[in-house]
Amino acid sequence: MKFSFRPVEGAFYDLFTSAAQNLVKGTELLNELALPGVDVQSVSDRLTDVEHDSDQITHDLYKKINSTFITPFDRADIYSLGSQLDDVMDHLEAVGNLLYLYGLTELPSLPREMHELITVLDQQAKITAEAMPRLRAMKGLAEYWIEINRLENDGDRAYRMLLVRLFSGEYDALTVLKMKEVADELEAACDAFEHVANTVETIAVKES
Repeated sequence: MKFSFRPVEGAFYDLFTSAAQNLVKGTELLNELALPGVDVQSVSDRLTDVEHDSDQITHDLYKKINSTFITPFDRADIYSLGSQLDDVMDHLEAVGNLLYLYGLTELPSLPREMHELITVLDQQAKITAEAMPRLRAMKGLAEYWIEINRLENDGDRAYRMLLVRLFSGEYDALTVLKMKEVADELEAACDAFEHVANTVETIAVKES
């Protein structure tokens, strides 16, 4: 039987779970952009509110690290995981803000591939939120990081096809520049979800 001298400090797991649940809120807000007559400014403003909430969660996590003598697992890994969850939210907020500030939702429709990327992000967010509570027992996590990796590959394919669409001549040059910046934020969010999963895998290996 394996014995651990580390405490079962539930606050860290609760903060990770809350941060991941905020990512679900973020991708659900991005999904609203596909709805007819959507209030894009409202979506952008609500994304900013969720991002501020995520910043507070990250701040609380860092305070908890600094005030806890013995942490449930490596301090550097706790810091890294919290930071990476926050990075995902930053990219999601940037997508909504750029779409609004650049006026891109005034186009007849956003590229299908852009919505496909948002769908991938929504799936990644939900899977991540389901996985975070399992950190407490360090069980049943392998399927999580495997699926996140698969989805990240799907996101890469959608991103490449989006670039093909953008440079096909369908859009004017200024619109292409604007949408390319949004596309890059979407792709960065997909990558950031994979970074979270990689850190979870590292933690699980260390703790096994």
